Amino acid sequence: MGAKLVGKVLLEGTRLTHKTDLAFALNEHTRFVGPRKYRYHSPVVSGEWCGFTNHPWGRGLVNFDPERELQLALDTYRTWATLFSQLRYYTWIVDRFHISTQCWQKLHNNLDLDFRWLEDLLGPLGFRIIHCVRRPETFAQARLERLKVSGNPAQYDELQIFMDEQDLLREFVNRSSLMALELDVSDGDVDAAAGRVCDWLEVTGGLHLPVAPTEP
Repeated sequence: MGAKLVGKVLLEGTRLTHKTDLAFALNEHTRFVGPRKYRYHSPVVSGEWCGFTNHPWGRGLVNFDPERELQLALDTYRTWATLFSQLRYYTWIVDRFHISTQCWQKLHNNLDLDFRWLEDLLGPLGFRIIHCVRRPETFAQARLERLKVSGNPAQYDELQIFMDEQDLLREFVNRSSLMALELDVSDGDVDAAAGRVCDWLEVTGGLHLPVAPTEP
């Protein structure tokens, strides 16, 4: 038996960049989760869950109301950090997290959030950022594909919003202390993208985590 696979990725990116598709692909990729004889799950979680309000497409960890929910958001991040730390020898796939929060809050509320404390906790656990991007000229076709399945098509009316968000996300990723990969998904080949993620994780040592000195 080889070393235990415990890769941990934060999938960041604007809309239409296949973050969720990539999460599901990684969750079944033998190089990321190991060979499986039957189908089961690794934790796929998301900062985009709108759990702060009791209605669809409400507020959550990314788009919280700073006047009423800032402390709730920070407490929620601390809760996630605690859970990740307690279950450090496990695989975690996170679809949007603190980088998306920084970006959304800066764009919509001009709020600057400092998450160095969070990254100081996530780094030693092996978390890495995968920033999913696409070339600007490919957003229109991606929008047409998404409209076939979207339950909230109005959110895709203005593509320039996504391009601007992509640029700002890149700035926050570049400032992060966590290791990061910019992943171009313009061609829509999610399986190939998952393979490139695994290649990078393998090279950078992101698939395994050394046992802590206090561990047996």
